[in-house]
Amino acid sequence: MADETSIFLGASRKPDDSYQRAEQLLLQYGNRHGLITGATGTGKTVSLQILAEGFSNAGVPVFCADIKGDLSGIAMMGKAQDFLVRRAEQVKLDPYDFQEFPVIFWDLFGEQGHPIRATVSEMGPLLLSRLMNLSEAQEGIMNIAFRIADEDGLLLLDMKDLQALLANIAERAEEISSRYGNVTKPSVGAIQRTLLVLEQQGAANFFGEPALRIADIMRTTRDGRGAISVLAADKLMMNPRLYATFLLWLMSELFEELPEVGDPDKPKLVFFFDEAHLLFDEAPKVLIDRVEQVVRLIRSKGVGVYFVTQNPLDIPEKVLAQLGNRVQHALRAYTPREQQAVRTAAETFRPNPDFDCATSITQLGTGEALVSTLEAKGVPSMVQRTLIRPPSSRLGPITVDERRKLIDQSPVAGQYDQTIDRESAFEMLQKKAKGAQEADEQAQQAGTGRWTIPGFGNDTPPQSGGRRAPAPRPSNRQTVAEAAIKAVVRSVGSSVGRAIVRGILGSLSRGR
Repeated sequence: MADETSIFLGASRKPDDSYQRAEQLLLQYGNRHGLITGATGTGKTVSLQILAEGFSNAGVPVFCADIKGDLSGIAMMGKAQDFLVRRAEQVKLDPYDFQEFPVIFWDLFGEQGHPIRATVSEMGPLLLSRLMNLSEAQEGIMNIAFRIADEDGLLLLDMKDLQALLANIAERAEEISSRYGNVTKPSVGAIQRTLLVLEQQGAANFFGEPALRIADIMRTTRDGRGAISVLAADKLMMNPRLYATFLLWLMSELFEELPEVGDPDKPKLVFFFDEAHLLFDEAPKVLIDRVEQVVRLIRSKGVGVYFVTQNPLDIPEKVLAQLGNRVQHALRAYTPREQQAVRTAAETFRPNPDFDCATSITQLGTGEALVSTLEAKGVPSMVQRTLIRPPSSRLGPITVDERRKLIDQSPVAGQYDQTIDRESAFEMLQKKAKGAQEADEQAQQAGTGRWTIPGFGNDTPPQSGGRRAPAPRPSNRQTVAEAAIKAVVRSVGSSVGRAIVRGILGSLSRGR
């Protein structure tokens, strides 16, 4: 049975299907990442749920996505049901206590949880290009746009900031091309149209302030349990690229913000990435390489990343090699690709002489899995055929009223509800354009009256005594307004420029 140093997963079975031993995940290796795989309906969500429960009870905050709404039940106390009690007896879970867990609900659209936002600057050009599915040339323009924003001190907070910057770049295309390479108006226009599509799909809700504070997904309760942040993702999954990009951004922010802690007694945070195949589908090699780098390095920040997907082939080999704790539910092997997936899954386990791993994967029942976790000194345990324990919280979704009550009582209630729209690139470029327009008007007015044709309305009115006042000479000196604007831009540019150092996935490394 689990103690303060481990999470109880279930009980392994002997070849005759009798009880063998308790299977546990050691907390000290919880930051060595993990993988939960299996076909639809084989029990992946329940495995995720019991892991989240175990980490929470150990004082470890958890962040996970709720794809179908089923995971929301973790916020409510479970009830005794015959099949749950029977499974508890089979795995010798005694006593089988029911619990409700401290949950904070989040939603990018602000409908089923607290709104989550990030600024455009934090997202960075690489992830934005991935989100927008830009071509290589368009991605180059996006990188140039961020470079110009950094140099000119233009804060990119929301979609209108990025739109304004792109419009400004289109107007200055010839000048910018001479500095950074070819920038064409058609390419900029294509990016602007893609932004419009994103805005219509609801992505505009995600970009802005107040941005998510990482500390708010790393909370613990007064009784020492880790808060479980549940992201409502049923609607978000209609835009899978936004879903994958958001979780990538969050993982990147964790990597950038958290200090090095080495190998702690238990993780600082556990991050579950459901439908993980969406992260890697059609992703460019540079992005996959950086994800692999983050997964490899974030362990030393005390963060465990657990990928949840149907097929182990969904995960690139370099990333798969980093995942030490594995729960493999049943796979079907009807097609050649499915058969390859079974072989791949079997080959990643430390073999057990008592059974054939590849054959067992196709014969597992619902709620049954092949389990291998890291043992002493981080060595993978021999794979075991395991009955997964029943959850202590509710199995299935909560009601709308229950969700609303929990949101109202949340420790972050009211902190993210209202959007903040402070001065940023949109407003600054508007002021700059207005200042330039006023300067042009003043120059035009200053230049009139030097050469005139009588009777055409531009005669200089005579002074007293009948003499005409001499027309002022046109000046190349900047106006007071222009000087003030340039001073502000230089000031902001230098301070922001010093603070902006883009991290491994293009997010900001703030001066913390």
